[in-house]
Amino acid sequence: MVKRNSPARPGAKPAPGRSSEKYQRILEAAVQVIAQNGYYNSRVSDIADRAGVADGTIYLYFQNKEQILMAAIDSAFETFLRLAREDLAKIHDPREKLRRMAFLHLDLLGKKRDLAAVFQTELRQSAKFLAQFSRNHLVEYFDLIREVVREGQQAGVFRRQLSDKIAANCFFGALDEMVTSWLLSDRDYPLGGAAEAVVDVILSGMEARPSA
Repeated sequence: MVKRNSPARPGAKPAPGRSSEKYQRILEAAVQVIAQNGYYNSRVSDIADRAGVADGTIYLYFQNKEQILMAAIDSAFETFLRLAREDLAKIHDPREKLRRMAFLHLDLLGKKRDLAAVFQTELRQSAKFLAQFSRNHLVEYFDLIREVVREGQQAGVFRRQLSDKIAANCFFGALDEMVTSWLLSDRDYPLGGAAEAVVDVILSGMEARPSA
């Protein structure tokens, strides 16, 4: 039997949407506050103050601080994956696809240091957060990388005996480590500029070599 949605109560206000300006301000404020204070030391009231809204406004959208953090991470990663898929659809060479993905990954986080700090530290302090993020987005990201690797193998660009799963892990791991090193560095340099060098190293182990 198909269940029908219950009719709205007379006079009931619709739930505020994710596209609202206040919702986006709350997500941005959450990233800033959590990056500065750490997840466990951040309060919903701190996020409300930074967003310029009343505490009660936040509870129109979220039940608790955990939901705010995951929504902020989901929003950022959904944006990255959308841009990556749009750009990859315009590129034919698998090697250039990997270069573009690396640039988008590093450039996005390099332009948003607070977001990078949340991704690299706060997300990983909780096995629950990390498991939820992996289920929702990381698997999709790895699948996208693996698709490009397999495409390169079929075209004879990458070694056929190479495991696409291992290649995806190496690719993501290299980019992930670059972000962490950048966060810990005393120098402020454009992180996206490192993409070319990182991919060159990865490709050196992936590219098919002509038989002697």
